[in-house]
Amino acid sequence: MNAQRFTEPNLRRLGLLCALGALLAVCTPSSNDVVSRDEKPADACDKPTIVLVHGAFADASGWAGVIAPLRQQGYTVYAFANPLRSISGDAEYLRSFLSTLTGPLVLVGHSYGGAVITNAATGNPNVKALVYVAAYALDGGETLLAANALGGGQSELGDHLVLRPFPGGGTVDADGYIDPAFFRELFAGDLSEMDAAVLAASQRPAAASVFANPSGPPAWKDLPSWYLIARDDHTIPPEAQRVMAQRAGAQSVEIQSSHVAMISHPHVVTELIGEAAGCR
Repeated sequence: MNAQRFTEPNLRRLGLLCALGALLAVCTPSSNDVVSRDEKPADACDKPTIVLVHGAFADASGWAGVIAPLRQQGYTVYAFANPLRSISGDAEYLRSFLSTLTGPLVLVGHSYGGAVITNAATGNPNVKALVYVAAYALDGGETLLAANALGGGQSELGDHLVLRPFPGGGTVDADGYIDPAFFRELFAGDLSEMDAAVLAASQRPAAASVFANPSGPPAWKDLPSWYLIARDDHTIPPEAQRVMAQRAGAQSVEIQSSHVAMISHPHVVTELIGEAAGCR
């Protein structure tokens, strides 16, 4: 046997070849394991981007308990900053934001945010589903005030608004805030007094005129919808929520929750979004 074959350089090369052979043996799929580029395992899912839209008297931070688990599940998530100025204007603002995103989208609206996604999603082929969390799923020409009366429910929200002027509002419009003394009762009854007080102090107002704005053609007529009904809601009557969910043909779930279900029951909201995304 030729001793030259076992010199140190040759031994190193031999070791490298053996390692490469072992790696190929491990990494090369057998004929039973091969998956074509056009095929995916049965449990694979193209996760849509989730866009969360807050409502009046709130801001995007209210979605924190939902954002974290969605991100852990591999979703790209945006919590949109809703201007709270008018249904048509806010929907156009969201529509512009959505135009910067690619791929499938699931829009999630809380409260007044539901009215915004209902309008912004119309005609957008990327939007695959709508999720309403104790939200307004308005019909064409319908207002928030009219929707509150659906099903015979009543809301005391209008009795406890504090109005403050804003530039350009003149004498016909003003910013509406929930009176902090009634905020927990109306908005966040299942949160602690301290947590509700923090929300009350940091609430973002909506222009009072939004409650009389007529909605445009509803996207839920063409898109699959999901709806979380909050039984203990004193902002949007549960009776009205049931009517809107049924009218939209939404897959709905009812829970004992105040208006801020995404804060008091984030796991339920997260699961509902997962169902809408089709990736549970």
